[in-house]
Amino acid sequence: MKKLFSLVLVLILSLGFAAMARADYTVGTNPEFPPFEYMDDNGEVAGIDVDIINAVMAIVDPGAKVDIEVMAFDALIPSLTTGKIDIAIAGMSATDERRVSVDFTDAYFKATQAILVAADNEEIKTVDDLAGKKIGVQMGTTGDLYVTDNVDAAAVDRYDKGLDAVQDVVAGRLDAVVIDNAPAAAFVQSTEGKTKVVAAIETDEVYAIALPKGSDELCAAMNEALAQLTADGTIDAIVTKFMTAE
Repeated sequence: MKKLFSLVLVLILSLGFAAMARADYTVGTNPEFPPFEYMDDNGEVAGIDVDIINAVMAIVDPGAKVDIEVMAFDALIPSLTTGKIDIAIAGMSATDERRVSVDFTDAYFKATQAILVAADNEEIKTVDDLAGKKIGVQMGTTGDLYVTDNVDAAAVDRYDKGLDAVQDVVAGRLDAVVIDNAPAAAFVQSTEGKTKVVAAIETDEVYAIALPKGSDELCAAMNEALAQLTADGTIDAIVTKFMTAE
């Protein structure tokens, strides 16, 4: 009887894995958000999120191919809901509003928003100083939502690329950009002294991997993988690798 039970258990587990195993997964991202995702010198999508999703899927479904598909940030959730992509990872905050449309894994990174201005700007020092100013945001991001909901009389310019907004700060066409803290730091470095971060905005946001609604089995497997990669230090090592890259 014990042998029979063991054989049945093995069969059930094997069938469960086979049901989830796939030839490939299409992962959507927006490579305009360094150091989480960007185009490297070889024209390939690279960054924290790329390394994390590859590490996660190597555990969840060994041997499966991970295909990265580039799209606008605000197209990611619609692409999940229509089945165009299987997974989205793009420095995406797991907000209640987004949970209406998609499922999220457990968090893998905690973020804040940052205020970026020109290096010679002495007028903007806190979030209160943004009132009435011309502010750039990346369309559909938490920075966009925060400025829209919380900054009085702001003229908000929305961009597909955060870098374009930063370049408009340098050119004097914007007073400030509100964007996540890690990309803000990367943009300050890339503009070589022409911009600076003057303040952080605590928004209690965390990044997570987005999946189509009803992806319970895949989500559970990805959560187990994230827990393993957190416990063994892999995720910290990936974040450190890209945060400290010159």
